[in-house]
Amino acid sequence: MDNDNKNKKYLLMLPVVAAAMLAAGLWAGRYLTLRDREDRALDKLTEVFDMVTDCYVDDVDTDSLVELTLPQLIHNLDPHSAYIAASDRKIADRDLESSFYGIGIQFQLLNDSLYIVEVISGGAAESAGILAGDRIIEVDGREISGSDLTNESVFTMLRGEKDSTVDVKVKRKNSAKPLSFELVRGEIPVSPVDAEYMANDSIGYVKIGKFSDNTYSEFLQALGRLRHRGAKAFVIDLRGNGGGYMNPAVLMANEFFDSPAIIVMTRGRNFSDNSVLATDLTGSFGTEQLVVLIDEFTASASEIFAGAIQDNDRGLIIGRRSFGKGLVQRSFDMPDSSQIRLTVQRYYTPSGRCIQKGYTPGKNVDYESEIFERYNRGEVFSADSMRRDSTDVYRTRHGREVFGGGGIIPDIFVPSDTSGVTNYYVAVANAGLLQKFAYEYCDLNRENLDAANSLDALLSKLPSDPVLLQSFVNYASTEGGIRPRWYYINISQDLIVNQIKAIIARDILGFSAYFELMNRRDPVVNEAIGRIKRGEAATPVTAEIDKAVNPTK
Repeated sequence: MDNDNKNKKYLLMLPVVAAAMLAAGLWAGRYLTLRDREDRALDKLTEVFDMVTDCYVDDVDTDSLVELTLPQLIHNLDPHSAYIAASDRKIADRDLESSFYGIGIQFQLLNDSLYIVEVISGGAAESAGILAGDRIIEVDGREISGSDLTNESVFTMLRGEKDSTVDVKVKRKNSAKPLSFELVRGEIPVSPVDAEYMANDSIGYVKIGKFSDNTYSEFLQALGRLRHRGAKAFVIDLRGNGGGYMNPAVLMANEFFDSPAIIVMTRGRNFSDNSVLATDLTGSFGTEQLVVLIDEFTASASEIFAGAIQDNDRGLIIGRRSFGKGLVQRSFDMPDSSQIRLTVQRYYTPSGRCIQKGYTPGKNVDYESEIFERYNRGEVFSADSMRRDSTDVYRTRHGREVFGGGGIIPDIFVPSDTSGVTNYYVAVANAGLLQKFAYEYCDLNRENLDAANSLDALLSKLPSDPVLLQSFVNYASTEGGIRPRWYYINISQDLIVNQIKAIIARDILGFSAYFELMNRRDPVVNEAIGRIKRGEAATPVTAEIDKAVNPTK
């Protein structure tokens, strides 16, 4: 009897064993086929390389040949995988640095000249007495001007090793002779928080410029300061933020949840690349009303943050459809210090949407020009022109419809603001005359303006709008050769005057004052404030929100 039972068990197991052996055989066959294909491709590359080095008529620099070939090879995978030569590593890594060694200035290149926009507190430039509005004309005896002046060349000249020295000569409006300074480079922290201020007595505004390794800590401190000043709701501005590291975005989103929720999911070729990142219930701002601002240049980590807020109905997303970068790169260092940044995962929002917009491998020009196509087809000006894939519909945590197809589609669409933009405004703006006028005004009136300790106090020291406008028009005519055209000037007057005041505010009070003043006439920010006042950004956001745009005045 025991033998009969054993035989029956063996018979029952035979199909299972056969299936397992078949699966193993199929896997092995597929693996061997792939390996055979890969080996043939590698053999072909090696054969071509040997042929060139052995038979080509001229001597070949094989290192240069590889450096030319690898970028094209990686370029044809997807728009965000990249080969970075060893000589370019420092430049490629710089955007996500939280600090560097330099003299402590923010600068702007204007008409082939280098203007100082802001002097960073605690830096060598501030200690030496360099002022915003100064124009750097020499660095270590090298004249600074000309069309070959680039951001990269300025970084190369002004940054360097800790405690190293650099000689800088500046031109100041109220000084007959250039001023010379010997500066000692020191550590300069880079804040990813571009601005923070109270929009009113209860709404705090924070603008994040990038997601670097110190973004989360700087962001959390900004929220804390605003809460201390009375903020009970927040506007988080991610417009123009191209992303960066994923972890800060996840940690920032986590702060706005006091209950379990998925923040982002990743999926890759290998099982180890799949992940689900969720809240850890330690968030300190889980109940406040929240609005996130996005536009067509909001990408990557910014889209992770916006997607987590939208899919969990935690707050309102206002603005225009985001860029649509949902490919995750991992850096692989090569023996010669070059680097390959290879796409290994895709981002997915909590509802399952893939953030990545469509692309054709190798057609990167088409991919990059897609943003301009949005302008051409009117998407940034009309909600009706915004692309929605009706076959790719998902549901938020509380049942609202959201769409896939690439990027984050906002809950409330606000078109791009072109009011006040005329031929005259474009001419003076492109010539850099708004900035130059503001810099010179600050130089001539700095002692009076420096006494202001708030934006309203500063504005009270400026002339009336008609006087400021007339002064600028005269300046643009004499200094820039742009003749007055009062029909267009009258249309653009509010835009021109507001921008001049904002640049002056940036010079005297810093970047937060600049954004605070610019945002007073920003329809996207005003829409956010209006929605918060009406309680529409309270959690959970409902499907009944009015999607019509009624800008708050």
